[in-house]
Amino acid sequence: NSGMFIDLHDPHHKIQIFSHKDHLSPESQELLKLLDLGDFIGVTGQVRRTPRGELTVNAVEIVMLSKALLPLPEKYHGLTDIEVRYRQRYLDLIVNEDSRTTLLNRSKVIANIRRSLEDRSFIEVETPMLHTIAGGALARPFVTHHNALDMDLYLRIAPELFLKRLIVGGLSEKIFELNRCFRNEGISTRHNPEFTTIEIYEAYADFNDMMDLTEYIVESAAQSVFGKLEFDFQGTLLNFKGPWKRKSMTALIFEQTNVDFLTTHTQEEALKAATGLGLKVSPKDSWGKIVEAAFEHFVEKTLIQPTHVTELPRDISPLAKAHPTDPRLTERFETFVNTWEIANGFSELSDPIDQKDRFLSQVNDRASGNDEAHEMDEDFIIALEQGLPPTGGLGIGIDRLVMLLTNSPSIRDVIAFPTMKAK
Repeated sequence: NSGMFIDLHDPHHKIQIFSHKDHLSPESQELLKLLDLGDFIGVTGQVRRTPRGELTVNAVEIVMLSKALLPLPEKYHGLTDIEVRYRQRYLDLIVNEDSRTTLLNRSKVIANIRRSLEDRSFIEVETPMLHTIAGGALARPFVTHHNALDMDLYLRIAPELFLKRLIVGGLSEKIFELNRCFRNEGISTRHNPEFTTIEIYEAYADFNDMMDLTEYIVESAAQSVFGKLEFDFQGTLLNFKGPWKRKSMTALIFEQTNVDFLTTHTQEEALKAATGLGLKVSPKDSWGKIVEAAFEHFVEKTLIQPTHVTELPRDISPLAKAHPTDPRLTERFETFVNTWEIANGFSELSDPIDQKDRFLSQVNDRASGNDEAHEMDEDFIIALEQGLPPTGGLGIGIDRLVMLLTNSPSIRDVIAFPTMKAK
């Protein structure tokens, strides 16, 4: 008799509805008795403000647009089961504003990255998702079968080799692709088998330019979307204001261990140095793999603020240009924040003879049981023989970047529908 108030929500707004039997049709009055939380309704009426200033619609007609047959989680004290949140993301989004905000901010970050690159005259391209050779990264692929062609294909682990073919062809001197990649590997708070990356290639640039570009992209996204460059991530303050620290992998190892692997001129000497540090490495590991193991054990955990780790070993960088003064190293970098790798880039290897030799070395590794080693790609070698201009390449992990910018502890928080084990 005194009327009833209803809160009507859409994804971005809320408005109050006032309904009174004196103003409603009999059909609308009956409908009110059937309303449940989660129903979609249409309301016709006069808009006014209450004495407290709240925008309100005085309803004269209410119609049912869509009926919710299941109750919302609020009736059961909210959605607290973390697995249900990921499996039934629609419920999570209905009741958790933080989840909606995180995914909306992800969309804004991606849009800003695209705009930032387009402002610098980069063009967005598309390359295949199905590959005949699992190339472009050292990872284990998903395998599928094409019935009509009767051949196995791989879901791509990286678009790199196709993107460099476009540079060879002269489509543009500046290209990027922002899309999904797939790796048949473990699942963790930082790893999902299906993930989003951006790969960027620029002719007449090198790995120093790519480090500059990484900083530009991240700073632009942080400032434009969130209005700041300092972020609290799980109690750690991260500052993305450039310039970021740049230091070689071997120099960082030396800082933590007082061992200079550049003075170990053979695999045997490197193995002895690693053993002396208490590292468990295989006698079959190459010089570069031993250096990488030392870095992962002693250095990664110390890299909190944004840091470009440069001059990575050649034998773990099959697609990167060799260092001009030390053939054991390359013009490659990995960018770390909060101990995580978020970016990887290098001066691209353009010498087809050197590239073929490195592919052959990877093939030998694969034959020895390393199923993440790179396969031989003869067509890519032919493309390089046509001529690849000096080129800088860069890959940034979108999911991890969004995690850092939104204070999300799990990659599942920033992917709308993360991969889950079947129930």
